[in-house]
Amino acid sequence: MPTLKSTLNDLATKLASDVIDVIRSANLQELLGETGGSRRGPGRPPKSMSNGAQPSLATKSGRLPRRSAEESAAALDEIVGLVRKHKDGLRAEEIRKALKLDVREVPRVLKEGLATKKLKATGNKRATTYSAAA
Repeated sequence: MPTLKSTLNDLATKLASDVIDVIRSANLQELLGETGGSRRGPGRPPKSMSNGAQPSLATKSGRLPRRSAEESAAALDEIVGLVRKHKDGLRAEEIRKALKLDVREVPRVLKEGLATKKLKATGNKRATTYSAAA
């Protein structure tokens, strides 16, 4: 005479094997469709562009794509042209806002401008003003 424990064990084994058979017979689209594959989970919403910056071409990891030498030179020429119009020079924040550049793009271009002596800097840290070299 089967006991309660052996009966429950047999039923559980049969249920598990039936579930595995159904999953094996289902196609991939059915399995993915049941999970709702493309639904976004909870988390921080995307950053809004309220500061006036252009949407960047950042990758999924947040890194900007590598700039070519021509793109860097063009950005530097734009910056030099902008600071020439301002006698007292401009701070990096003002340059970024005027040209609608990404925050991460500006430091490298300014450093390149100083290295090539197309720009000159006065002041320290955030008080640094950049002007066109004579």
